[in-house]
Amino acid sequence: MKKNFVLDTNVLLHDPRSIYGFDDNDVVVPIYVIEEIDNFKRDLSSLGRNARQVSRFLDEFRVAGKLRDGVSIGPGKGTIRVLMADRRLPPELADGHSIDDKILAVALDLLARERPTPCVFVSKDTNLRIRADALGLHAEDYDVEGVELDELWSGVAELEVAPEVVNEFYAAGAVACPAEIEVPPPNAFAVLRDRENPQHSAVGKYSAARGAFLQLIKTPKEGVWGIRPRNKEQSFALDLLLNDEIRLVTIVGKAGTGKTLLAIAAGLQKTMEESVYQKLLVSRPIFPLGRDIGYLPGSVEEKLNPWMQPIFDNVEYLMNLSRSEKKAGRGWHELMDLGILEIEPLTYIRGRSIPNQFMIVDEAQNLTPHEVKTIITRVGDGTKIVLTGDPYQIDNPYVDQTNNGLIHVVNKFQDERLAGHVTLSKGERSALAELAANLL
Repeated sequence: MKKNFVLDTNVLLHDPRSIYGFDDNDVVVPIYVIEEIDNFKRDLSSLGRNARQVSRFLDEFRVAGKLRDGVSIGPGKGTIRVLMADRRLPPELADGHSIDDKILAVALDLLARERPTPCVFVSKDTNLRIRADALGLHAEDYDVEGVELDELWSGVAELEVAPEVVNEFYAAGAVACPAEIEVPPPNAFAVLRDRENPQHSAVGKYSAARGAFLQLIKTPKEGVWGIRPRNKEQSFALDLLLNDEIRLVTIVGKAGTGKTLLAIAAGLQKTMEESVYQKLLVSRPIFPLGRDIGYLPGSVEEKLNPWMQPIFDNVEYLMNLSRSEKKAGRGWHELMDLGILEIEPLTYIRGRSIPNQFMIVDEAQNLTPHEVKTIITRVGDGTKIVLTGDPYQIDNPYVDQTNNGLIHVVNKFQDERLAGHVTLSKGERSALAELAANLL
């Protein structure tokens, strides 16, 4: 049976193309949603951009027919309508003046008027979904991905194989993917475990081009800028970071797992030691933890310094400077003066083309899917981009654990040969940091 989907404002601001995402069902946009969208149209952020796009979509439908009566969304799709409410909510639940109340009233009116057609209220506002449910409406969140964090692809597969497969891997350094197991995604890491003796196992990575499991890239004896992996997942992350054939790397992990440190170490190794890339470009979205302290004085570089201090801390840790060297003024700025390290605010990345660089976007969980698309489409020839973040630490009020840009990229690029992903689970910052991440 066809359904009526009533869309809240935040759904359209989150994804303007959500209008087209309900198959052959009918979409209803309350007129009060248009009023709210109008308040965002001059905003210079992604919200303003999405608001303007929604208005353009609706105007195109308006030209094709009367929105009150319903206009076809397209072949194989339902119709779209813009409606007003003919009723108000019960006075004990609303005063009738709130925009949210009026949007709910449209859904209730539609449910009563067009029975038995089911009516579904779609909103990303948790409290509004609860209110809708209390009023007898079926309410849902809008989530295109539909993947919970517990179900997110970790980048590692545990595979049971015959004993001779493990033996051949150790003898030849590679082994063809056995026909009896499911072929893993490109660049996936695998623990090949002997089905007869689980203690007998091998760790490798899957090459889609060769259809075989290969050994990991060996870390130099001196480490990567002095950094050596402390656990299996960190070894996987370094393999992705040091592999020049992989152009997009996503690293997900909780605080203290070494995401940023490993990425910067690999970037410096590839830039300074191996000269594969011209420079290391590091950026991160600007979202404060807690209350902001207001505007910062100075040039762009001076304004960015407080936000980029975690990056500078990692760089100076890798430089292994003594106390006397720090007193003498040595530090991260030397790499910037040499043109090896560049700090770029994401605000100014639109329109750029970034060739031959090792690019790191830290705290990518605070980006929207559209912002991540904008960033990755800036990547020029010869550039490698690394996205790191922790989906449990989100400061952006307009994204959540399952619809942020980082998780969006992990899901979309899982089967692509140019991309690789790994999830880090073990904290290595300190025993206290690991305990706090697990207990608090």
